[in-house]
Amino acid sequence: MKSLIENRFGLLVLVLVALLALYGVAFATQPKAVAMPVPKAQKVPVASVTAVCPDPGETDVGVVTPPGGQGPGATTLDAKGKTLATLDAPGNLWHEKIPAKSPPLVVTATGSMAAGLEAAQTREETGGAQRGLAGVRCSEPVASTWLIGPGPSAADVTLHLTNADLAPAIVEIMVYSGEGPVVGDSGGAFTIKPGESRTIDVRDLASSPLVMAVEVRTSSGRVTAAARAVMNNGRGVDWLPVSAAPATRVVVPGIPGGGGKRELLVASISEADTLVEVKALTPDGTYALKGRELVEVPAGSVATLDLSSGIGGQPSALVLTSDTPIVAGVIVTGTGARSEVAFTAGATPIDLGSVVADNRTGGKKSSRLLLTAPEAAGKVSVQVVPRKGEASPPSEVNIAASRTREIKLPKMGDAFSVVVLPLSGSGPVYGGRVMDESVKGGLVLTAQPLAPARLWALVPPITESVATVLP
Repeated sequence: MKSLIENRFGLLVLVLVALLALYGVAFATQPKAVAMPVPKAQKVPVASVTAVCPDPGETDVGVVTPPGGQGPGATTLDAKGKTLATLDAPGNLWHEKIPAKSPPLVVTATGSMAAGLEAAQTREETGGAQRGLAGVRCSEPVASTWLIGPGPSAADVTLHLTNADLAPAIVEIMVYSGEGPVVGDSGGAFTIKPGESRTIDVRDLASSPLVMAVEVRTSSGRVTAAARAVMNNGRGVDWLPVSAAPATRVVVPGIPGGGGKRELLVASISEADTLVEVKALTPDGTYALKGRELVEVPAGSVATLDLSSGIGGQPSALVLTSDTPIVAGVIVTGTGARSEVAFTAGATPIDLGSVVADNRTGGKKSSRLLLTAPEAAGKVSVQVVPRKGEASPPSEVNIAASRTREIKLPKMGDAFSVVVLPLSGSGPVYGGRVMDESVKGGLVLTAQPLAPARLWALVPPITESVATVLP
């Protein structure tokens, strides 16, 4: 019996030794794990774009897709079911005056006509209460739009909302003033049907603000939002450009040089007061704003800062930093017997390039780009796409680090578009386009921050995950 037990234990020991030897050999000879690269988002050409020109009646509208697109594609310009034009060739600028009282113009592009599609509307009046040059980029439907500028006590401000999608949109409007958040009688949520447009007098939402920031947001669906401001006492007219989303670092580009008032507006959406540091970037470098380096913004309100003497009349951009998210813009007032106004706002870098659809030069008209490289030096190509004929070869433009550079666009004698593309090795570049004309009584002008071109879309990587099958 004892011998049998010993044999069993001996056999067990032999089995364990054999298993250990087997696992040891397997461990020593197994292939080493290969580190798999982290999947990255893929950059693919945009295949479909929709943009809305908010109030095109009696305005000049420019629509362009940059040169280079290949394959089939089409762009359709539709005004409430009426097709105004169909375009099928990239690199050709469509530029026409739209009849009076036209509804919002919906520009839809697919295929090769979609990548880089850009549209803008510009209207000029040389007399009357609405004397001025007013231009705006035709924007795409989104879930949130920020605008900043004068309030109803300083101007007649009209919001233009359009639902170009096939689903209803539930919209809510929030207004921030110098005294804090404003809740108007009609500021609650409301629905905009597919294809419907609506205009809202901001005075009905908030009657008293001198300056304001407005967020148009949707809890369902998407809309385009634009705002036109007619300053009191004939002091000019222009559209408020869409501002970059609230952030703790905001760059406001495209502030033209010359005389006149330059007023900075900063809105805080936080529940706590915030202190904002302000730096100006001019052609000579970073400018020390003596006595204006800091601006205190109370929680949920808009603060102002007069920079008329601070930036010395030079073309410039502002870099704002704070501990809490802010929205910022600048009101530019021109000089002359009759003043004119233009607006610029916080923008994003043009890492994917930018297109400005409507520009004019020649005679008493002038257009120029203001490009800023707030960090490393910038390098871009600038190409002019005329209304008629082929696009000119692009020219290379260098922007020194922490500086703003002004590029005067060539005299063309007709409307044209401009394509700005970053080149290899460039740091982040921000920009604006300023267009003006000398008329009786002084200068009329409009400004437009450069927006990232609709050239590419970043598609997130596809990875295996059980999340798609788990409740």
